[in-house]
Amino acid sequence: MRRSPDTEDLLRLNAPQVLGALVRRYGHFDLAEDSVQEALLAAAIQWPRTGPPDNPRGWLIKVASRKLTDLLRADEARRRREETAASLTPRDAFTTAPPDESLAPIEDDTLTLLFLCCHPVLSPTAQVALTLRAVGGLTTAEIARAHLVPEATMAQRISRAKQKIKGVPFRQPGPQDRGQRLAVVLQVLYLIFNEGYTATSGSTLHRADLAREAIRLTRAVRALLPREGAVTGLLALMLLTEARSAARTGRHGDLIPLAEQDRSLWDGRTIEEGIALVEEALSQGPAGPYQLQAAIAALHDEAESAEATDWPQILALYDVLVRLAPEPMAELGRAVAVAMVHGPEAGLGEVAVLEDRLTGHHRLESVRAHLLERSGDVEGARAAYLRAAGRTLSEPEARYLLTRASRLPS
Repeated sequence: MRRSPDTEDLLRLNAPQVLGALVRRYGHFDLAEDSVQEALLAAAIQWPRTGPPDNPRGWLIKVASRKLTDLLRADEARRRREETAASLTPRDAFTTAPPDESLAPIEDDTLTLLFLCCHPVLSPTAQVALTLRAVGGLTTAEIARAHLVPEATMAQRISRAKQKIKGVPFRQPGPQDRGQRLAVVLQVLYLIFNEGYTATSGSTLHRADLAREAIRLTRAVRALLPREGAVTGLLALMLLTEARSAARTGRHGDLIPLAEQDRSLWDGRTIEEGIALVEEALSQGPAGPYQLQAAIAALHDEAESAEATDWPQILALYDVLVRLAPEPMAELGRAVAVAMVHGPEAGLGEVAVLEDRLTGHHRLESVRAHLLERSGDVEGARAAYLRAAGRTLSEPEARYLLTRASRLPS
């Protein structure tokens, strides 16, 4: 049965909080995650028919706790280790009913869960994958696409990660340990936001629930670390980007590129907050990648029109960004800025340099197509638009690219 948008939002919002509550009470991250998934499935089937309960999180905790208790009982019987099982679970886990939904904890365990998934016992790739799964709510297939690996490979990676943090205490790290995990935490939040702002697959371009959750979690991290420039910069970047979301799609969900958007639809209040955060972030120490990207986003948002955009300043910021963090997508953004300042041929030269690092990626072909169109190479642009459309799994992006190709003169 297809979930309603309201049910989808409720499940997305509550899933990490329910998982955090179970891990805090019972431990057993892997079994708790399985139990939460079963509870989410039950809710997805029942709630569209009956309506959500008054306390959705409590309902999910109650159902997931029953599932987890059943799993623990089965594990105890299979292993015949009653003493060990008793020592790894609350004493009343098998003798009392699951917590009543009216007594569900009011605290939000999501931030603690976020730091747990970024535990140093895991490799950086495993930290990102596990957090996207447990906290971000992305499916294994979505995470695999984001990392450009087969789904089976990603499933194994996530399974191994859950096993490695088995028994790790469910609590927030101390100040020193927290600093070590912060870079991964921010990377994960950035990836969650990106998936929400521009979904990598499906019929919808914008997954507002994911974008909102990433912003909420980043605000929570900033409340914990208010003087960290990277955290402030990331929050600013998210807000300045999300502020344009209302203008990114047409009446039928079709993609509208930045240069063609109705800027009166942009959220001015969110832009003001984002710009203030950029200024604060740049005053909190040396500028890092998130602060620089936020500054670039601010220049776009401050421009009254596409023609008024300060492209030389944007290019200067990209020059610093790619020196500091030579990441292919940042370099692709710089290629666009080069084209806007020095002409499409110069931009195409930058795109050609990225060929090996972004082989098969639709965004490379999309940028190439736009620049070829600007340079007057109609046939080359059409071919690049078609290649890009064939490589994206996003239906709105594919429609946009096919439309651009069809509008080119013969």
